[in-house]
Amino acid sequence: MNKTDKKRPKLAQLLADSPYQAYVYSYPHKTSYRPIAPPVPLEEVWATEDKQSLFLYIHIPFCEMRCGFCNLFTTVKNNQTLFEEYVQTVQRQAIQVKKALGEATFARFALGGGTPTQLPLPQIEAILNIAEKTMGARLLDIPISVEVSPETVDRDNLKLLRDRGITRLSIGIQSFIDAEVLAVQRRQDVTQVKAALNLMAEANFPTINIDLMYGLPGQTVANWLRSLQEALQFQPQEIYLYPLYVRPLTGLGKTPQEWDDIRLNCYREARSLLLSQGYTQVSLRMFAKASLTASDTPVYCCQNDGMIGLGCGARSYTDTYHYSGEYAVSNLEVNHILNKFIQTSDTAFNYIHYGFKLDQEERRRRHVLLSLLSQEGIDLNHYHHRFNTDIFAELPELTELLTLNLAILENQRFCLTEQGIERSDTIGYWLFSDRVRHLMQEYELK
Repeated sequence: MNKTDKKRPKLAQLLADSPYQAYVYSYPHKTSYRPIAPPVPLEEVWATEDKQSLFLYIHIPFCEMRCGFCNLFTTVKNNQTLFEEYVQTVQRQAIQVKKALGEATFARFALGGGTPTQLPLPQIEAILNIAEKTMGARLLDIPISVEVSPETVDRDNLKLLRDRGITRLSIGIQSFIDAEVLAVQRRQDVTQVKAALNLMAEANFPTINIDLMYGLPGQTVANWLRSLQEALQFQPQEIYLYPLYVRPLTGLGKTPQEWDDIRLNCYREARSLLLSQGYTQVSLRMFAKASLTASDTPVYCCQNDGMIGLGCGARSYTDTYHYSGEYAVSNLEVNHILNKFIQTSDTAFNYIHYGFKLDQEERRRRHVLLSLLSQEGIDLNHYHHRFNTDIFAELPELTELLTLNLAILENQRFCLTEQGIERSDTIGYWLFSDRVRHLMQEYELK
């Protein structure tokens, strides 16, 4: 790793600014991906990978509406023909991926988007069949998560999902106050939201997650806590608290927005409330009350294990390559990429065309970021065993976190403090490599 670099932003300078300058949830960031020339055969990409504990992800890029804060790869261009063509293309892709992958064991499966339950029941079942019958994921034996929305929850799709082994539903509520969700261009109302949550509870899924968002236009701390209390009435096993980020090309990003920045106060008050209610903080965003029952299946470790992504907009991870299709936010570009995906030949699915190649420095940074920004922190013994090097020799900047009381070192484990966790996004971006930061800065968002 680079020991020193005058161009690297100073942590103290970043900490003096708002904690909400950059949204950090993975590394390297998707805007650092570029065309791979010449394309690399998929079989070669996975040839030397450990495939005993993989994550399978299938992306469904369809929504009833695009929220004003959303920069995910999704479209509101929905019709039955498009749904059928998309699922058929995912099936074709999966056949080629499985051939290249060979024998593999999946430890987890997630169906995200977009809104997977925007698909009609036959297409949802077809996607689950792709995971189980084509890819070989044992759906009844592994943790499985599916994203839903208040508009798409009904008894029929909940029954299908529960019968097929889904163990976790995650629903994006954002707020229980109608005026707040309207301000971020959502059409749901609180009656609809509560009806959906009641149906989910009746269906008896082991884990229900509720997503909430703070810093919404017109929101007060009191109203934010009111929404959180409403969510707690449904006793979810998990709650994700997302600070609002206003990003280019999103609905909120296209017009000037002015409102008080109360995000840090909202976070602190919500954290205190959730801890008092028996939740454990797993990361800046995730709070959990219960974990899935342990099973005999392999445990997925995001720092070490790979991920297979299927569908337009899905990313895949190996030790050396992170790859996907191209990324866009605007409807025009998303639909262009989606049409190109549907027209992709079987042969083209045998190669990776777009992504990021990780060298040893990037592998170490990714391990550090994914570990440090979660409750577990960095196991220094494991880090040394994996990379055969001392973490502080490779990344001396980490000692600054100790000096600033943003991290502690105990029993060979390096973890963020309470103050460090609330600055996770700042610390994460600070630890990005110069290469990744440069690629992100020159990326032209579509």
